[in-house]
Amino acid sequence: MSAGIDRGPGAGAEPALRDVRHARTPPDVLRLLIDAALVIGGLQLVVVLAGNPQFEWPVVARYLTDGTVLRGLSMTLGLTVVAMVIGTAIGLALAMARLSGRALPAALASLYVGVFRGTPLLVQLLFWYNLSTLFPEVAVGLPFGPELARWKTNDLITPLTAAICGLALNEAAYMAEIIRGGLLAVDPRQMETAQAFGMTRGRALRRIVIPQAMRAIVPPTGNQLISMVKATSMVSVIAMGDLLHAVQNIYNATFQVVPLLMVAVIWYLAITTVLYVVQSGIERHYARGVHRESAPAGWWARRRQARAARLNLQESV
Repeated sequence: MSAGIDRGPGAGAEPALRDVRHARTPPDVLRLLIDAALVIGGLQLVVVLAGNPQFEWPVVARYLTDGTVLRGLSMTLGLTVVAMVIGTAIGLALAMARLSGRALPAALASLYVGVFRGTPLLVQLLFWYNLSTLFPEVAVGLPFGPELARWKTNDLITPLTAAICGLALNEAAYMAEIIRGGLLAVDPRQMETAQAFGMTRGRALRRIVIPQAMRAIVPPTGNQLISMVKATSMVSVIAMGDLLHAVQNIYNATFQVVPLLMVAVIWYLAITTVLYVVQSGIERHYARGVHRESAPAGWWARRRQARAARLNLQESV
C-alpha cells in the first residue's frame, strides 16, 4: 500500500540531500588541516632560519650588494645569455638535421646529442680548459691544402671561451631534443597542407609549424634556462669569475663561509624567480586560443558548490 502513496514533488530530493550532507565535510576538513600544517611548518622554518645566529644575516646584508659579488653576478648572467643563444641556434640546426630524413646528417646529429648528453658538464668544461694539452696549436687552412693561419691554443682557450664552449655545446644537445620534440608534436598533415598551397618547407616551418610547436618548446626551454643559470656555477672550477667564484674569493679571505654562500643562494633564487615569471608570461602568450579544461576546483570552491546544492534541494522540498 505504501508504494502508491504520493510523497509530493520534493520526495525524490531527500536521498540527494542526504548524499550531499554525507559527502561534504571530511575531505575538505582534511585538506584544511593539511594546509594549516604546511603553513605552520613553513613559518617555523622561517623562524628557525631567521633566528639562527650562525647565518650571520648582517654579514649577508653587507655583501649582498658588494662590488665583487655584483661583478660575479653580471658574469653569471652574461654566460647564461650567450650560452643559451649559441646552444639554441646549434640545437635548432641539430633538430633540423635529425628531422631531415637524410641518413648522414641525422646520424651525425644523433652522435653529437649522445656524446654531449652522455658526459657530465663538469668534465666537458675541464676538457675545454685543458684543450692545449691535446692541441698546443690551432691551424686554419684548406682541407689537405696550405695553412692560412695558426694560433697557440692557450691564446684562444681562455677561461671565458672554455666556459662558453662547454656550456653552449652541452646545452645544444638538450635544446636539439626539446626542439625536435616540439616539432614532432605538431600534426604533420599541416606541413603537407601548407606545401600543397605552394608554401616552401622553410616558410611553412616559420609561419605554421614553429608557432604551434612553441607551446611544447617554451616550458622545457624555460626550465633549461633556469638550469643554465645554476650550471654556470660549475665554471668556478676553471677560475672563471662567476657569482660562486666571487663569493668563494671573499670567504677564502674572511672565513665567513655560510653567510657568503647565503649571498649566492639569494641571488640565484632571485634570478630563477624572475625567469619563472617571464616563462609563465610567454607560455600564456603562446597558449592563447587554446581550449583547456578548467582546473579542478579547490576545497573552498567545492564547499560553496555543495552548499549551493543543499540550498537548491531544500528549496525544492
